[in-house]
Amino acid sequence: MNFQFSKWTVLPAAVLLLGMVAMGQETNTTSTPTQGTTTSAPATKATIAQRKENQQDRIANGVQSGQLTAGETSKLETKEAAINGETRADRAANGGKLTAAEKQQINKQQNQVSKQIYNDKHNANTAQYGNNKVGQRRENQQDRIAQGIKSGQLAAGKTAKLENQQKGINQQVKADRAVNGGKLTPGEKAQVNKEQNAASKNIYNKKHNANTQHPKK
Repeated sequence: MNFQFSKWTVLPAAVLLLGMVAMGQETNTTSTPTQGTTTSAPATKATIAQRKENQQDRIANGVQSGQLTAGETSKLETKEAAINGETRADRAANGGKLTAAEKQQINKQQNQVSKQIYNDKHNANTAQYGNNKVGQRRENQQDRIAQGIKSGQLAAGKTAKLENQQKGINQQVKADRAVNGGKLTPGEKAQVNKEQNAASKNIYNKKHNANTQHPKK
């Protein structure tokens, strides 16, 4: 009688112990690797194309949120355009590929731009649109530019030119308001609207021509 009690008590405990050992072995295959074990799909570095797309997405988000002014965006996209131009030249010289040293150099440059994007998005300068027709038009233009950056319709060089155009209009509006106690005359509003019409056509043309972002690895 005592023997039977002992047998049926020990058997479940042994099964439970074996199950715990099996679970421990399974956990080791996905945890931090130790000597003699392997891990599945180690993390890989972002490709040149992925890095480029990530930077553009961050810039587009900053444009749309107002964290990046037109002037800041123009400077950032000018730097991105220069990196893109250098990448194309390197690929052309190497049969369409980049050497390890060239990839390292591009990543170094993108690191610098990345810091600049962060700093510009978190400084005191923001795009203040205002609750008026001039401000709403300006915000609409920025939204269209941001959408073009995200979709790849606007390459860095084209974006820099568009934002430089917006910067010029914004500076003109600021100067006109300073002269007139913070307001714009009807003539000044008409002039700004005319310039934004020209900028609007420019945005449309640049978003619909053949030059778009074509990422390569």
